[in-house]
Amino acid sequence: MKPTVIVVDTNVIVSAVITDQPQSPTCLILDGMLAGRFTFLLSTELLSEYRRVLLRPKIQKLHGLDEGEVDAILTEIVVNGVMRETLKVSRRAPEKGDDHLWALISIQPGTMLVTGDKLLIKNPPDFTTVLSPREFLELLEI
Repeated sequence: MKPTVIVVDTNVIVSAVITDQPQSPTCLILDGMLAGRFTFLLSTELLSEYRRVLLRPKIQKLHGLDEGEVDAILTEIVVNGVMRETLKVSRRAPEKGDDHLWALISIQPGTMLVTGDKLLIKNPPDFTTVLSPREFLELLEI
């Protein structure tokens, strides 16, 4: 089963940017996003979260990118992603701060969430699948 549409959690992007292992699952996913190899959804809220977390001083110290370089990566992500605006939904994520992810994956039936968050993986919503980065790559057969 190949996923048709995914949402990539912020922790996957951060992990990809800070790792020194270019063949790690998170790096391969970010590379795939930047190259438009699969369909992924974005919202202004998710994109804002990507930027906010990547520019946290502690995270920025790990990846060494300046604000312009982070913005360049995010611009390329936007160019290859599909922007959707989310509405409030009654479905709640296991963690309060992740409700926007639940709203985004609710927009299109069959959309899967790719995350490194074990709580989200262990408590998927009843309407979709939540995959680790490695599981997602196995589905893509990369």
